[in-house]
Amino acid sequence: MATVIRLTKMGRKKKPFYRIVVTDSRKKRDGGWIESLGYYNPLVEPPLVKYDAQRLEYWKSVGAKMSERVSKLTSK
Repeated sequence: MATVIRLTKMGRKKKPFYRIVVTDSRKKRDGGWIESLGYYNPLVEPPLVKYDAQRLEYWKSVGAKMSERVSKLTSK
């Protein structure tokens, strides 16, 4: 199973809120996920990003690939 760390959309219409999750790469964007690592809220100023760095490192060490957006958000 190929795992990927990506965003899944939550919230409601015109008020997006995203979770940073680990999921199977074959699932849809909002499909089931293995573990939730944190969240991203783009609507507050400045945008809020919170995540568990230890769990993120663990998943990367076991071969999970990060999406481009998640890698940009967590590199700050």
